[in-house]
Order: sequence, then C-alpha cells, then structure tokens
Amino acid sequence: MAGPPAFKMRLVHVDLKGAPPKVSYLAQVFPLFHTLGANGLLLEYEDMFPYDGPLRLLRATHAYSPAEVQEILQLAAQSELEVVPLVQTFGHMEFVLKHAMFAHLREVPAFPNTLNPHEPQALALVGAMIDQVLALHPGARWLHIGCDEVYYLGEGEASRRWLQQEPNNRAALCLTHMKAVAGHVLTRHPGVTPLVWDDMLRDMAQEQLAASGLPQLVELVLWDYSADLDVHGKVLLMEKFQACGFRRLWAASAFKGATGASQALPPVEYHLHNHAQWLQVAGQGPTDALQGIVLTGWQRYDHFSVLCELLPVGIPSLAACLQSLLHGGFSDDVKTKVEKLLGLSSLDVADAVSKGPSSFPGSNILALVTQVSLHLRGSVDALLERNRYVTGWFSPYHRRHKLIHPAIVQYIQPEAISLLGRWSALARELEAALQCCFYPDAVEEWLEENVAPSTQQLQALLRDLSEAAGGTCWDPAQDPEVGGTWQPLPAEPPDAQDRCPRTQL
Repeated sequence: MAGPPAFKMRLVHVDLKGAPPKVSYLAQVFPLFHTLGANGLLLEYEDMFPYDGPLRLLRATHAYSPAEVQEILQLAAQSELEVVPLVQTFGHMEFVLKHAMFAHLREVPAFPNTLNPHEPQALALVGAMIDQVLALHPGARWLHIGCDEVYYLGEGEASRRWLQQEPNNRAALCLTHMKAVAGHVLTRHPGVTPLVWDDMLRDMAQEQLAASGLPQLVELVLWDYSADLDVHGKVLLMEKFQACGFRRLWAASAFKGATGASQALPPVEYHLHNHAQWLQVAGQGPTDALQGIVLTGWQRYDHFSVLCELLPVGIPSLAACLQSLLHGGFSDDVKTKVEKLLGLSSLDVADAVSKGPSSFPGSNILALVTQVSLHLRGSVDALLERNRYVTGWFSPYHRRHKLIHPAIVQYIQPEAISLLGRWSALARELEAALQCCFYPDAVEEWLEENVAPSTQQLQALLRDLSEAAGGTCWDPAQDPEVGGTWQPLPAEPPDAQDRCPRTQL
C-alpha cells in the first residue's frame, strides 16, 4: 500500500428490508468484514427493528428482538465494526405508511412513499422511531436519517396550498422537514450526528442551502453507484456543499443491489469501476473532505420490489471493493489476495469454485445461486423452444388440444423428467442452505421468484404430455425425485424421420 487509505471510515451497508440475515449468520460474516477492511456498519433496519408501543405494528414477522439487536451490536464490537443505524424519516416510508393507522400521514394519499411534512403527527412519528432506535444504540456517534428519493414531495394538497404562498418553494419544504428531524436528533440525543443522503440537495441553489442552517446540523452522504461516475462533477459538488457550510462529507458506493431490481449475481467488474471512480474523487477533491465511505448493498430497491442479490452472493464483490479501497486500486496482487481470503478459485461468477472448507460463510449459496441464475432458465428454454420434438410435435396448439403421436412422448418426456429431477434436487439443496442464513419468508420468496417459474414450466409440460397420451405416461405421485414416472414407448416411427426440404420435393 502506497499510503493510508483514502477513506478513514469504511462502512458496510446491511439492508434489512429484504432477506434479513439471521443473527447466527451475521456472527460469521462480521469477522470477515473486518478482515476485508471494513471498520463500520450502516444498519438499515426498516421493519426488522423491534419497535414497541404504538409502533409495534411496524415489525416484520421475524423482526429482531431487543436481545438480538444487542447481540448484533456486541458481535460488531468484537469485530471492531462501529455501528451506524439508519432510520427513514421522509422518503422510502412505505413500511410505515402502508399501514392504515399511519396512512393519513402520506404526502399523497394514494402513495405510501413519502411523509407529509405539514402534519404535526409526522414529526412525532419519526421522532418516536428515532428515540426507540437510539435507545438500543446507546454508543452511536451517527444516525442516518435517510431523506433520499422523496418522491411526490409538494404534490399533496397541504403542500400545494403552502407552495402557493411567497416565497415558499419545494426546496424550502424539503429543507424545513430535514431541519426538524435533525433538530430532534441533536436536542434529544446530544453527541449523535445526523447523516443525510445528498440527492434531494444536489440541485438546490447554493444561497438557499447555505441560508437554511441545515449544513450546521447534518453531515451529507454523496451517493453514486454508477461505473462511469463523473469524477469532475462530483468534485464540483463537494466544493459546492463545502461552500454552503457542510463541514464533513461522506461518499457512498455500491457492492451490490445497484444494477437491476431483480439482479441475482452482482457484476464485480462494474462495482470495482464504481470504487475506482470514488478513489479518484477522493484524490482530486478538497483535502480530507471525505471522512468515510458507505459501501451500499441494497437488498430491495424499495419495500415493495423483489429481492436483488443476496448478501452471501455479494461477498466476493464486497471483498474486492473493500480491498481496492484499502490498496488504492485492484491490481493482480490484490485480486489474488481476495481470492485467497475467500477461498475461491476466481472472482468471475462463471468460474468461481470453492476451494473447500476454508471458503467464506455462505459460499455454498453463491455456488447454488450461480447454477440457478446461469443455467436453469436456459436449460428449460432449450427444451421448450429448441427441442425439435417439442416444437414440431407438441406445440402450444397440441398441448391445448391434448394431441400427440404416442411414439413422440419418449423423445420429450425422459429429458423433461431428467431436467426436473436435477433442478428439483438443486432447489432442495439451495433451500437447506438458505435456511441456515435467512428466515422462512425470504427463503420462500427467493425460490418462488427464481426457481419456481422454470420448474413449473417443466411440470406443466409433463402434465400435458401425460394427459395427451391418455394419462399413462407419467404419474406425479410416484416419482421419488420429481413426482412422476414414465413408461418407454416404441421406437421412432418412420413418419417421424426428418423429411427432405420442401425445395427438393
């Protein structure tokens, strides 16, 4: 390493609003995070926090208990990871505002995204959430209060009336609520500094931002997850924020969860480019302006979206990104070190093979998810769309009308049963691996979203074959592997042989 790391603080973001890990799995990965170069965690609890009293209905089915939160903090401390909790207080409030009890606090009645900043109960709500979270984090130095992507702000009836009055504008509406939340934190919890995502402030007039007083209350987290991040533009933005009075700034990159709402495998090269760009920003920006970086690992794009890359699957990307930050780049030597630390033959998802018991916690999930993501759909599509007996003798028309030449069954059914058996066995193995790390609802969701569509296609094909052939070919109740048996049929009839091309007739 040529010199000290560009970022003093390196926080791994653990997004708990989808597939929250069991505490037992966090106990395994926290030491690895430390070994890889992290010294902090940004815990985005959402509905996994054990809210109490009137807020108890915010809890997810498998929300952590207070004792489990304390255990998580102890495990983090043992691995020298400083914990920064995150509480959404403006945008991304779906997990709160979806409930009928709090629906009246929506900015726009039809959408649960954004809190209505004009409602006195709105500030009381987020204040109560903040107080409960910090009560279980007595040593916290920072609290992230979110405030990103505040969609539909200014579109509610109360906001429209307010905006009609001079000199009110949408920026002032945003700043007023942020100041109120930050003020609550600083008044009720001295010594805790609020962090705020920067996107709602980027385009605000410098004069208005400076005059608002917000720069004296919060520290900004500048986020950009793109591989082609505009380094010069980001440096100018840092200079603007500093000129407005923000004393400390943070960066936010991404190691997963930023390249597609339904992404299953993180593109490591993409995320490495993102971190390389942030290293350039740190080198070209104002001296010591960035005191830390948050490596975000989104688990859902929002409360209602599907799951993206699971935490175990994202660990190779996280390892590469953390090590690149520590070493100022990702040389061949750094790559070799990462592969050795993780016990992988390669960081390439298509080639990564576990080297044995020394592999990282959850490496079996990575291997199985890779099989599903790269091969399951393709193998089923090959049978349904490129097998000449399926396309030529058992088309959708044939399936709908239950028509098939009896001899054709043997050229479709064995392959379908074999495929279904292979993928059903892998799904059972993956389910068992996922259950070690995640709660039942997350396991069910991932398998239903990523495995079931393909296996259901195979099951439907086999059912249609059985019905078209008179119900004697496949009995779903008797197959020990996949729920079906097949009976061999006579050899291929002459009229099923390849014909000469029509041009030769």
